[in-house]
Amino acid sequence: MTANDTNVPPILRIGEFPAIAEALLKERLALHTLAEIGADDALRARIGVIVTRSNYDIDIALIERLPALRIIATSGVGFDRIPVEFARERGIVVTNTPDLLNAAVAELTIGLVLAMLRQLPRADRFVREGAWSNGVLPLGSNLAGKRVGIVGMGRVGKEIARRLAPFRVEIAYFGRARQALPFEWFETPVQLARWSDILIASCPGGSATRHLIDATVLDALGSKGMLVNIARGSVVDEAALIAALERKALAGAALDVFEHEPLNDSPLRQLDNVVLSPHIGSATHETRLAMAKLTADNVVSFFTTGRALTPVHIE
Repeated sequence: MTANDTNVPPILRIGEFPAIAEALLKERLALHTLAEIGADDALRARIGVIVTRSNYDIDIALIERLPALRIIATSGVGFDRIPVEFARERGIVVTNTPDLLNAAVAELTIGLVLAMLRQLPRADRFVREGAWSNGVLPLGSNLAGKRVGIVGMGRVGKEIARRLAPFRVEIAYFGRARQALPFEWFETPVQLARWSDILIASCPGGSATRHLIDATVLDALGSKGMLVNIARGSVVDEAALIAALERKALAGAALDVFEHEPLNDSPLRQLDNVVLSPHIGSATHETRLAMAKLTADNVVSFFTTGRALTPVHIE
């Protein structure tokens, strides 16, 4: 089904999409840019959809400029950068693409854990720069036998736990409530961190989890502990993390997300006990294509049946 087969109105695209996703969206939807609606008031007044990705901000001022807006469809699971309450008050539906990226994010998480423990980025440089001829790389650490705490045992957290199980680790978690899971549950992140060798953040972003992992949690994790963040940059107090890493109060960190992206002149870039990746949790061909398809399906379904397939529900 294409946009010409439906009653889908003009669509504002916010942000850049991978080429394969962009091609799919353009095939199915009539996409326009901010520059186009800025130059054409009649077009701006007809925009009924915003299509975006979860790492771009949709602000209230933009929504107010679009009187015909009826749906905001984000290609991603996170919606903390969309004013969902404000949208709901105006009768605007917000959709996301849950579940499709769970496997990709969980796979990257395991990769980051292993890269951190076995010093894979440092090992790569060691070989490329010729240092191997002059000595041996310092020893890394096993994953087997470690205690791994997961902050946020939702869809992604459970996928991470499944992939960790074959490594013979102990798993525990923190979440808003105890679940029927074969893992120990801790009432606070501090308690979980104190138990853990490795702490993985996989919870949603937003005001409720802002700096959930703060200096107190990092202190509880301790000088032999390691942190992995594949959630949202806002979940970790980045200044506190940098301070802990610099004074060796934390053994290491592996980060796919940051408080400010892209990561520019951050001390994190200079630390040798950190593995960094550029927010690539869902960045696989297969996942991004599936996310783009569901984003388009949400839009088409909304204007065809009156219902989106995966609307965001907030309490």
